Amino acid sequence: MDEGMVVKEINRRDFLTGLAASSLAGLMRPARLRAAPTAPVAVARCPDFSQYLETMSKMLDQLGGLGKLVKGKTVTVKVNLTGQWYYRLGFLPAGRAHWNHEQTIGATVHLLDKAGARRIRVVEGAFAWPDSLEEFLYKAGWDPNIILRAGRNVELINTNLPYPGKKPYTRFPVPGGGLLFPAYDLSTAYAETDVLISMAKIKEHATAGITLAIKNMFGITPTTIYGDRVPEDEPSPIPYAGRSSIMHAGARQPPKSSPPELDPTSPRQAGYRIPRCIADLVAACPVHLSILEGIETMAGGEGPWIRGVRPCRPGLLVAGTNCVTTDAVGMALMGFDPMASRGTPPFENCDNTLELAEHLGVGTRDLRQIEVIGIPIRDAVFKFREATGGFASRSAPRPAA
Repeated sequence: MDEGMVVKEINRRDFLTGLAASSLAGLMRPARLRAAPTAPVAVARCPDFSQYLETMSKMLDQLGGLGKLVKGKTVTVKVNLTGQWYYRLGFLPAGRAHWNHEQTIGATVHLLDKAGARRIRVVEGAFAWPDSLEEFLYKAGWDPNIILRAGRNVELINTNLPYPGKKPYTRFPVPGGGLLFPAYDLSTAYAETDVLISMAKIKEHATAGITLAIKNMFGITPTTIYGDRVPEDEPSPIPYAGRSSIMHAGARQPPKSSPPELDPTSPRQAGYRIPRCIADLVAACPVHLSILEGIETMAGGEGPWIRGVRPCRPGLLVAGTNCVTTDAVGMALMGFDPMASRGTPPFENCDNTLELAEHLGVGTRDLRQIEVIGIPIRDAVFKFREATGGFASRSAPRPAA
C-alpha cells in the first residue's frame, strides 16, 4: 500500500501510542546546540500563477537579491511532487492542488538563470518511480520542457534513483548527533550543490501537522535506502515503494550499508519519528532559500489520498533564507501558532518540527524575532481549518461607509 495513502481512524492502541510519545517528548527533547538564528521573510499576495514571476522577483529583491546567493553556483531546487503521478483532487490538475505548479517551477528556474546560476537542477524523489523525472512528469501530463527550457544548463533529477557515477550516495552527518538517525545517506546530487532551495506547497499534513519548506525535505531521503522492500545489506537498484516501514513506523532498519537509527526503543509512532527525521535533514543538509507556494492549494492534508481534503485559494507567496523562520511565518499565515506544542493545532498527533529544528540551531520560530517584509501577517491570514472547499476568493475588504 502507498505511503500515507490511508488515514486510519484513531483506535485505542493509536491513542495510547500517541499518549506515550507525547509523555516522552518532553524527556527526549534535544539540548539546544546553539542560538537559533533569524532571517527576514517576504510575504506577498499572488492571486494567479501568471503573476508568480513578477511577484517572486520582487520578493527576492526585498530579501537582498538572488544574484548574491546563486551567481556562478550549482543550484538545486527540491520541488514538491508528492504521491503517485495519477493522484488528483477531483478534476483539478495536480499543480492546482498538492503539487507545485509547472508554471511556478519554470518561472523559478528562469529567475535563477537570470541571476547567473551556473547550473540548475530541479529534483524530486519521484514516488516508487523507477525511471527519470522527465518520464514521471510526462506520465502526469506535464511537458518537462516548460522547466528544461526556462534557463540554460537545466536538469531534472529523480533523487530516488542511484546517482550516476562511482558514488551514488553521500553521507550527511547531523550536527550534534541527530534526533532519529546520526546521519543520512542521500543522493550525491545534494553533495554537488552549492545552493539548495526548498520549493514547497503550503498545505496541512496528516502526519506532521503542516508541510512547508522543512517537511518538503523528507523527499530527499532515497527510497532505495529508506523505502519499503529494500534489501537488508545494501540499497535496492530501483525504488519499489514509499517510506512507511523504516521512516514512519520504525518497523525495521535501513540496509546495513547505512547508519541505523539512534534509539530502536524510541516510540514507533509516525508523529514522533517524522518530525525528528525532517529536523535532522535540514540540520544535515541546509536549505539556503525557501519558497512557499500558496496560490492555489488544498486544505485538510497533503494529498488527495487524505480524507476530507478540499481545494482552496490563499493567493499567497512566502520566501526566506532560513527554512525555520520562513515556515514560522507560513504557519501563522495558515492560522496556526508556530509556538504550538503537541496536542494543539496543527500538531494534534505529532511533535512540532519547527521546535525540534530550532533546538538543533537551524532557526527561530518566534515571530517576535522575525522581520516580515511586504504584507503584514495579520493582513494576509488564510485560516486553513476554516477553508470550506471550492475556489472562492479571499473576502474583499468592506468598503468604507
